[in-house]
Amino acid sequence: MRATFVLGRIAGIRVGVHWSVLLIFGIIAFGLAQGRLPETHPGRAWAVYWAAGLCTAVVFFASLLAHELAHAVVARRNGVDVDDIVLWLLGGAARLRTEASSPGAELRIAGVGPLVSLLLGGLFALGAWLLDLASASGIVVEMVAWLAGINVLLAVFNSVPAAPLDGGRLLRAFLWWRTGDRLRATAGATAAGRVFGWLLVTLGVITFLTSAAFGGLWLALIGWFLIATATAEGQQAQLRGVLAGVPVRDAMTPEPLTVPADTAVAEFLTGSRFRYRHSAFPVIEDGVPIGLVTLDSARKVPQAAAGVVRVREVMVPLSQATVVGPDGPLADLLPRMEPGAEHRVLVVEDGRLVGIVSLSDVSRTVTWLMNTAPGQRGGP
Repeated sequence: MRATFVLGRIAGIRVGVHWSVLLIFGIIAFGLAQGRLPETHPGRAWAVYWAAGLCTAVVFFASLLAHELAHAVVARRNGVDVDDIVLWLLGGAARLRTEASSPGAELRIAGVGPLVSLLLGGLFALGAWLLDLASASGIVVEMVAWLAGINVLLAVFNSVPAAPLDGGRLLRAFLWWRTGDRLRATAGATAAGRVFGWLLVTLGVITFLTSAAFGGLWLALIGWFLIATATAEGQQAQLRGVLAGVPVRDAMTPEPLTVPADTAVAEFLTGSRFRYRHSAFPVIEDGVPIGLVTLDSARKVPQAAAGVVRVREVMVPLSQATVVGPDGPLADLLPRMEPGAEHRVLVVEDGRLVGIVSLSDVSRTVTWLMNTAPGQRGGP
């Protein structure tokens, strides 16, 4: 899940928001402004209800961010690199570059999120009680009470032992500790995730058919998301098992064709060196890689300006691209790869570009490994 726009950095971790957040933000604000708040405290102006609903939705997403930041901070303290945090339709996700090195580290990283949500729920509950004692506005008390309840619910739901929930990570840590096999532990957690997801889908459909409640469809949507994500995690775990011990250099395309940063877009699109070869090219300046340019991004430049606009102006900067070393584990690269030419991985050694990796390169390597006897593997 890529962020639509970046909010900034907190504790050195990039925080982004996906456009789908607007949907759930609107649902929460609307539900409070047109439902719960008028029902519990009638007789106020509509602007008051909407202001309260919008403020509560903002604080709710701040709570989600705190939950994910806790994961990210503890992950870094346990030697796991963090790509970023993305808030989206069904909550948030801290994207980790690598996996925990031990069951204990997995336990700490997964467990801190629900603990933070539970702590926030307790603090909001205490705040609602104190505000009520102080005879504060009933709407304000209701807002804080709602935040208390939703954070406790978030903690409880995330603790369910089913991947990809935090409880699924806790289950995997336990199975990993008992069996000593991370792959088997992941398979157990993802199986539990699919079972739990189908239970939610079934319950949601039954609820909708019997009561026509919108909440039933929402429950089914969450269940379907859990099924899809748990299945993807299981498949990725199998791939990691196949790729165990394989370095990036065995899958990369070595010495890829590059584009000088000051090349005009028109020359890039029509030059015989670049046509009919690839959909993405590393961009270099003085022999040093500085980004990645795709044919699609170059074609978006108006034809009248293509002779003036330079490749550096339409490229993906190196800071936003995925960069790895040739001797890094290929398996650790899987969670960071996504479809699309703009997501090619640049392989850099001592500041020099030595290769490029796409999903098709990884797929080709997996196919080769699965069809070659272990004793015959000398490198794809």
